[in-house]
Amino acid sequence: MAKRFNADKRLREENSIQDVLKVIIRGNNLEAGIDNIDVRAAWVSLLGPGIASYTTDVFLKRETLYVALTSPVVREELSYGKEKIIRMINEELKKEVVKDLILR
Repeated sequence: MAKRFNADKRLREENSIQDVLKVIIRGNNLEAGIDNIDVRAAWVSLLGPGIASYTTDVFLKRETLYVALTSPVVREELSYGKEKIIRMINEELKKEVVKDLILR
């Protein structure tokens, strides 16, 4: 069954595009996918190209960030700063998206 536009929730003409996109994203349950993309970008941005070159996969599942790394040495080093990495990513995204970090 397709969702129909609800006239009672109609947006006013003077709303910004950003506000309209937020309504569309929330209304269609797209926030998790957007957060996943944002987390990947934040990982590369915050940890730099050096760590990104050892990263094979980054994905978010139920507030847990899973990161696959090719180097056991890098994995061990990053494990010491897990809390700091979580805090940095959440600050970058300006909301609490990540609560746990699993390095593989």
